[in-house]
Amino acid sequence: MKPIDNKLGQNKKSIFDRCLSVQSVLSLFSMRRLLQFAIALLLVPAQVHGFAAPKKETSPRVDVEWIWQYTPDDNNKDGRENDLVTDPRFQPFLEQFLTAPQSFWGQPVNGKYRSLANTALDHLTVPDKVLADDNRYISISGCVVHFCPSRGLLWVDLNGAHHLVVFAAIDWTKQGAPTSDPAAEYTLWLFPGEPLSIAGNGEHPPSALIKDISRWTAQPLAGSGIVQNITHAILVDPDGTPHEVAPSALGVAPPPAKSDTDTTSPALKPRN
Repeated sequence: MKPIDNKLGQNKKSIFDRCLSVQSVLSLFSMRRLLQFAIALLLVPAQVHGFAAPKKETSPRVDVEWIWQYTPDDNNKDGRENDLVTDPRFQPFLEQFLTAPQSFWGQPVNGKYRSLANTALDHLTVPDKVLADDNRYISISGCVVHFCPSRGLLWVDLNGAHHLVVFAAIDWTKQGAPTSDPAAEYTLWLFPGEPLSIAGNGEHPPSALIKDISRWTAQPLAGSGIVQNITHAILVDPDGTPHEVAPSALGVAPPPAKSDTDTTSPALKPRN
């Protein structure tokens, strides 16, 4: 009896092993290609999948350095507010930075109050001062023509990626005493271009802003010597949300117990 020839079995086994090897290689190759495809799919821009990836809004830094030329110099100790407000760039500057709604000034027309930019311009019509502090901050003050108890202050921080612009106004409480009475009450309205944390979320009010508001509100009314009695303060968010805050939180000090009644200070005059 012939011994069993195992060559055929070995050949079959060799072919089978090779098949398994080829299949394994193909499987590994397929898995690799599948993995590469999955990675490529993840890297495809979101628009291909039917939706747009959110874009980060970045607004360019606006150049307002031109305002600096109107600050005090050797010949103009209080700056040149008249020339600043009549600069053709000033009105567009106000319209760009002062966009919050306001309701304290003027009468509504067709249900709409005067814009904040025009309200600020009204309160700076009669020129006062353009002051500079720390080679960075500018405060522009003035009052309403024919009614200087309504005073305005425009404060600008020239540093930072986005300039902080704040408008403040002193408004007479008409139900109280007349403006000629030192006891007459006033409200301070503050409109920052960025939310301030004193009213909730946002940035803390800059100390330079508080300092300039304190200096401005302590200045007596021109021609009367009366320091206005500010009893209320309203901080308005950029979206128009008002918050009543303590006047002292914004740098307002109570007027002296006995106001100086010296009337030798010249009254402000409207610009030509």
